[in-house]
Amino acid sequence: MPSPPRSNLAYRNVARIVRTFLFATTRPDWHGAEHLPADGGFIAVANHLTEVDPLTFAHYLWDHGHVPRVLAKASLFRVPVVGPVLRATGQIPVHRETAAAGDSLRSAVTAVEQGECVAVFPEGTLTRDPDLWPMVGRTGVARLALTTRAPVVPVAQWGMQDLLARYGKVLRPVPRKKVVVVAGPPVDLSDLYDRPHDTATLREATERVMAAITELLEQVRGEQAPAEPFDMRRRRATGEGSAT
Repeated sequence: MPSPPRSNLAYRNVARIVRTFLFATTRPDWHGAEHLPADGGFIAVANHLTEVDPLTFAHYLWDHGHVPRVLAKASLFRVPVVGPVLRATGQIPVHRETAAAGDSLRSAVTAVEQGECVAVFPEGTLTRDPDLWPMVGRTGVARLALTTRAPVVPVAQWGMQDLLARYGKVLRPVPRKKVVVVAGPPVDLSDLYDRPHDTATLREATERVMAAITELLEQVRGEQAPAEPFDMRRRRATGEGSAT
């Protein structure tokens, strides 16, 4: 298939390797691509189950004509081989709780304004929910969405945990695993655009985004998510252990 027009040579080479690997180890079951904007920048947001999620998420977006710029932990950019690949393909480092934290948002805003697809895992890390439901999200995605006013497309993924368990180190490629990826209609945040971007507004926007992802995942799994999503900050504050 032809590569998306915004891709560079490095991205095309990496995509060739990743797509070959994923087609050999997974059976993609994709839906909802009609919700991905045909043109202009947008933000794609997904749940996060395992370390292989960024690949399946990017695979879905790439094969539907978009070059995802994934927000990834800054520490990954210092890992041999991985770091150079991330930089060469234009991924965006996230500097949490440092003086450079604002750089991540500015880079993501610029990418969206230039018509790019910015891919975000709003939870910020692998879900700690014991049944793999989405957790409470971080507000970074809300800042990005309200600053750019770009479409925010929710995406639910399921099945990757059969290929690589949460916190797992060993792949289980045989037999090929069914991986479902479903995009839904953009999340409506328009009534929040002109409100002050304070904690309450950012939290409300984030909750809407996570609710949209969770609703899609409920449809995929045929199950109902917990009434209250897992909240890592609350667990830390009360001293309770997190699921592993």
